[in-house]
Amino acid sequence: MGVIALGYLGIRSDKMDDWQDFASGLLAMQAVDATRSHVTFRMDDQRQRLFVVNEPGPVVAAIGWEVEERGDLDRFAARLEAAGVTVRRGARALADQRFVEDLITFADPDGNSVELFFNPMRASEPFVPGRPISGFRTGPFGMGHAVLHAVRIDALLPFYRDLLDFHISDYGLTPYPLYFFHVNGRHHSLAMVGSGQTGFHHFMVEFNNLDDVGQGYDIAGLEEGRLAYTLGRHTNDYMTSFYANSPSGFFVENGWGGRVIDPATWEPHETFAGPSFWGHERLYLPEEPRARLRDMRLAAAARGLRAPEVVDCPWLYGQLVG
Repeated sequence: MGVIALGYLGIRSDKMDDWQDFASGLLAMQAVDATRSHVTFRMDDQRQRLFVVNEPGPVVAAIGWEVEERGDLDRFAARLEAAGVTVRRGARALADQRFVEDLITFADPDGNSVELFFNPMRASEPFVPGRPISGFRTGPFGMGHAVLHAVRIDALLPFYRDLLDFHISDYGLTPYPLYFFHVNGRHHSLAMVGSGQTGFHHFMVEFNNLDDVGQGYDIAGLEEGRLAYTLGRHTNDYMTSFYANSPSGFFVENGWGGRVIDPATWEPHETFAGPSFWGHERLYLPEEPRARLRDMRLAAAARGLRAPEVVDCPWLYGQLVG
């Protein structure tokens, strides 16, 4: 019982054409239901994974989390209301817009719009990517992951951990607090960074083939200002990825080879190695903070830090969890 996956994300933007080109071109999603006021995107057999709406308000229109059982909606609603959180049952019209059977909506302590939903609708037609790829790693791992800026990380942490039963994977406390949470075997489906800002820092989509990431990297490099982080590999979830600047100003991570954990035995821990084994040069940063992160990577390399070779095998993941 409980939250089992990141199901969908919603974004508010008046750059509808830019988002359609970005999501279907670089990210290889399938654009459907495109109008002047909204566009939705598929990544697999689920009817909707990402939607963009042209309306006023915060950039984060919705963060949709799938629950295992319909009764989980009532259970979480009661728990949230007992903690003083205003919860609304999603009207039939909203459920239809989200292509789900039922949902509840509420805001987290930073004002992000959160939705818990049951039973997402499946598409009757096969998924057709926006550019040739081998598909996305979704299924029981969900859409990918979302990382939120945090103003009140001291309030966000217990909100997601204690009220919504998210589980800490690991965390860092310097130079700013950073927490990673899992809800299934994906190393993290949610993270938060105590930056003093709000909204998305980034979301991540994971491709089935490293070549899909590399070809996207080539595409992003052709457009001035599109690359935000160069190709690199993270120390905690072992993801090989690059980050692109989205039309809304936050980043989108394009990844492959992410770590799968066993939630039943995983122990949360503090990390000290820095964010990346190599790469992930922050092209958007001034030289001083870029150099500081570069020094952390070089120090990790000098200490011989590596991802485990056997655990880091996507085809083996498929054998273990398939």
